[in-house]
This record gives sequence, C-alpha cells and structure tokens, in this order.
Amino acid sequence: MRKLIACIILAVALFGVATKNCSAENAEAGESAVPKFKDTTKTVFDYRVYTLRKFLNQFNSPLTPYSQEFIKEADENGIDYRIVPAIAGVESTFGKQIPFNSYNAYGWANGNSSFKSWPDSIKTVTKTLKVNYVDRGATSIDKIAKIYAPPSKTWGGNVQYFMGKIDTLPLSFDI
Repeated sequence: MRKLIACIILAVALFGVATKNCSAENAEAGESAVPKFKDTTKTVFDYRVYTLRKFLNQFNSPLTPYSQEFIKEADENGIDYRIVPAIAGVESTFGKQIPFNSYNAYGWANGNSSFKSWPDSIKTVTKTLKVNYVDRGATSIDKIAKIYAPPSKTWGGNVQYFMGKIDTLPLSFDI
C-alpha cells in the first residue's frame, strides 16, 4: 500500500512539474497548439537520488549527502550510477573505514590515495572507471574486477550484490 501511495505521489509531482513549466502565454499565432517548456533539469524528480540516499543512510554512510553527486557524475560519464557507491561498500563499508581525511572510500591505489573531498573522490573515481576501464573494454563488473581488484575472486560478486541491493529498495519519501 505504501508503495502504491508513493507512486501516486510521484505521478502527481511529475505531472505538476510538467504543467507548471508549460507556457503558451507568449505564443505567436499558429504556435498556440505547441506548448513551450522551460528547462526543468534542476526541478525534475530523480528517483535514483532518493533510492541511493535511502540505501546509504541504512549504513550511516558519510556518503549519504552526496547521493546526487554520484548520479551526476555517473550520468556525465555514461556509467551505471550504482557502481561507485557499491565499490565504496565493498572497500570501506560505504566510506566509514578509510584512512584519516583521505576521502578514499574506494580502496583507490590500494588505499594509499587521498582526495580533497567526497565530491572530488566521486568525480575522480567515476571518470577514471569510465576512461581507464569501460572505454578500454572492461564493460562488466567481472571484467572491471580483474583490473581493479586482482587476484580477488569475491570482489566482483560483492560489488554486484550491493548494486542489486540499491535496486531493491522501495521508492519512498521518508529520507
């Protein structure tokens, strides 16, 4: 029932955003049948942000406030938004067990690398995964695992496990 209510709220919210931004007020003759839409990229609801935030919050992760950053960087680089948070889960219990002030939740450079901030780490790891892994043919978690975490036989399966867990959370607005 909660899931149905959440879906109805989502539909109403999305419909409201679309109709609110639709404007034919200044339409010239002949254009009145074609609605004008303002850029809504900053106001459109993205369920992934809420799903990822809820997922990370379950682990009391310091990465929780950066859920939107994970998605932004993944979208800009054309990779699955779940992979970098899942790697953080495997490598550092979602950022909770890292070298002091390193912002290295990903085991980057065998844990010997530091970043300036969480957003810097998210951006660097996401872009590097795209350029040095995906663009060079490592297009699956298993292929990435052979490069990212050799000789581990469990790393890829653990990353896939967390990616799958992100997908199974029900959509809700309680975060």
